[in-house]
Amino acid sequence: MRYPVPDLPPGSRQESVIEVEKSRFIAWLCHAPDVAAFEALLAEARRVHPTASHHCSAYVAGPPGEQHAIGFSDDGEPGGTAGRPMFQVLEGAGLGQVGCVVTRYFGGTKLGTGGLARAYAQAVARGLDALPRREVVERTALRLKVDFAGEAEARAWLEGHDVPVVAAEYGSDGVLLTVGWPSDVEVDLSPLEARLRGRLSLVGE
Repeated sequence: MRYPVPDLPPGSRQESVIEVEKSRFIAWLCHAPDVAAFEALLAEARRVHPTASHHCSAYVAGPPGEQHAIGFSDDGEPGGTAGRPMFQVLEGAGLGQVGCVVTRYFGGTKLGTGGLARAYAQAVARGLDALPRREVVERTALRLKVDFAGEAEARAWLEGHDVPVVAAEYGSDGVLLTVGWPSDVEVDLSPLEARLRGRLSLVGE
């Protein structure tokens, strides 16, 4: 499976601000490969904005469509007017591993439930407009045995096919390469096997 995630360093965030009826909505977005990364963003928002009215939030700490490592909170706003609309925007964007906090400073004018939902959704959408993204490729670990003479050619072929070598173990009779094969691509090593004249084996299959 391949999907976009925020292209942000660990511990960093992207900020955007909108104003609706004198209320300020400050949206923070982060890369959240796990729930802890989102929780760190929420804690930092509360630390930086201790006098804000609300810190509403939503996250998907996994691939798009994740059913377990997800969540959202209205943080005191009327039920269903903040966290869920925020989550729906994240979900609709097809992003994975993303966390969001929208901090609100009340401007004195009540927006009503519909107005609140629109404002929180708009705050997230504005942040997503400028969010840098990169693609994540889910991978399956494969172990390939090659002889010493074939290692360089095997590595070159794997690199050319977007298959990273994540580990190498050297023994008396050759090299055991652990590689990350894209999970959405059928495993076909026959072209490499032909180039190495059969000096290749898939270990553990």
